[in-house]
Amino acid sequence: MTARRALWTWVAVCVAGAALVLLAAGRDWFTVTYGPRKVAVSAAELAPALGPAAWAALAAVVAVLATRGVWRRIVGAVMTLCGAGAIAWAWQGSRAGAALEVAARQIPLAEPGALHSAPAAAWPLVAGAGGLLLACAGVVAAVKGAGWPGMSDRYERRGSGPAAAGAASAGGAPSERALWDAIDLGADPTVGPEDTAAPERTAGPENGGR
Repeated sequence: MTARRALWTWVAVCVAGAALVLLAAGRDWFTVTYGPRKVAVSAAELAPALGPAAWAALAAVVAVLATRGVWRRIVGAVMTLCGAGAIAWAWQGSRAGAALEVAARQIPLAEPGALHSAPAAAWPLVAGAGGLLLACAGVVAAVKGAGWPGMSDRYERRGSGPAAAGAASAGGAPSERALWDAIDLGADPTVGPEDTAAPERTAGPENGGR
């Protein structure tokens, strides 16, 4: 796998992990019942840092694309922390006791033993899986990210420099774009090899010729 393909595969994994975390962060994780009354407890109440962690990880993806070298390793470490934080919050929010505490604040007159919680779905596992992807992606970026290409690589001109400009001007009639590129590079596209060659000395009275 080439370095560029590895980079974009890594980006896809990061986006998938962040998407899983954001998806789980917008759902109800528990349903607490108190007699006939039902209270939905959302991820925002149980794990409020999930959303910010996912958005921070996406910002880290952009930073990895825009940086190089040691900065890319630092951003990878930050992404690892975001993923680990998402896992920790997913575990914290998956506890039934946490859901009962949130519901008890909404039903202040309810007796503690009368509240019963039931998980709405496996959203904590989804959030944990997304956090695991982000954490692993951060480790990969910190270890191997220095060898990946950056966004500026695709805009670098191949063969740039005065020599390339001179070659373009000497190869026949250059195109208008080639002329402007040569001017941008500081070369004179109108000067050819015959113009830069030293003039031949001709015999004459001034140099001793007959």
